[in-house]
This record gives sequence, C-alpha cells and structure tokens, in this order.
Amino acid sequence: MVCCFIGHREINITEELSKKIVETIEYLIVIKGVTTFLFGSRSQFNNLCHNIVTDLKNKYTHIERISYTCKSENCTIESERINDEIRLSKLLNKEVHLLGVELEKEFQHKYTAGRASYVERNRSMIDDSDICIFYYNPEYQLELRKYSKNSIGYYQPSSGTKLAYQYAIQKKKEIINVFY
Repeated sequence: MVCCFIGHREINITEELSKKIVETIEYLIVIKGVTTFLFGSRSQFNNLCHNIVTDLKNKYTHIERISYTCKSENCTIESERINDEIRLSKLLNKEVHLLGVELEKEFQHKYTAGRASYVERNRSMIDDSDICIFYYNPEYQLELRKYSKNSIGYYQPSSGTKLAYQYAIQKKKEIINVFY
C-alpha cells in the first residue's frame, strides 16, 4: 500500500496536528499495511510529514520514503545524505540539513511541465497512491491575479492543494484530510 502527502505551503503547525499525523501514519502502517510514503516538496506540510515518517522509520524499518521532484528540485538519497550535508555546509559556510529518501521518482512530465509543474507532480503522486493524506482548508484563497501583464481584469486562482484534492476525489482515492 502506498500513501502520498499533499498540503498547503504554509500551515499552522501545532502539537495537536503533529500528534494527529503521527497517529494517522501509524494506523496506516499497522492496520492498512502502508509501506511506501510519497513526498512532493515546497510545503511546510510536506516537511512536517517527512520528518514524522523519518522518525517512525526507526520503529518501522520496512517503510520507504520516495520523493517526487519537479525539474527545479532535488532530493538526497538517504545513503548519501550525510556526505551531501557536509559538502553543502562547507560550500555555503552554514549548517545544511537535507531531507533524505530511499528513492527519487521522476514523474512522466517532469521536464515538459510548465510553471505549475507541481500540479502534474501531485497528480502523478495521487495516481501512484492508494491513500492520500491532505492538509486542505476549503476556505483557503490565493491572492487575486491579473489575467495577463497588461490586463485590467483579475481572476481567483485555485491553489495547487485544492486542484490535487479535487483530482483525488475524481480518481476515487481514499482521502484523509488532517486539516479538520
């Protein structure tokens, strides 16, 4: 069984939320038989979930973390993480901590997707998952945007999380929304 995580870029991280995510992930591992967890990037929710799964990996050593990256992103394979952190820390002259995974997966349209490549990436993660854990607030709204650079008209864009949530519903995936 495979589970992915998708959520808003900025979230209110609380002890209650962290506890809820730990309990949900442990339930999925122990009761549902989830062994593989898929991660995107660019969000506080993703980082929180990655850290929780990484901590749980000490207890459940058989679970795997797989990163789905967009063309401008990368991840570090766990076996190389420490050396990469040391090299980058020296290069940047500051302490660097990288998210480690067991595998990086390049989704089908990684190099051809446009500005919103994360939308394609999220769809690929959903397609490859049995269960989707979301941090989705239906009230969340992005700022209004102009139709074009010289336009006087504005439109209300949908968030990537909203688009992914709707896609997961359309694909009839099991959805757990930890926002509530």
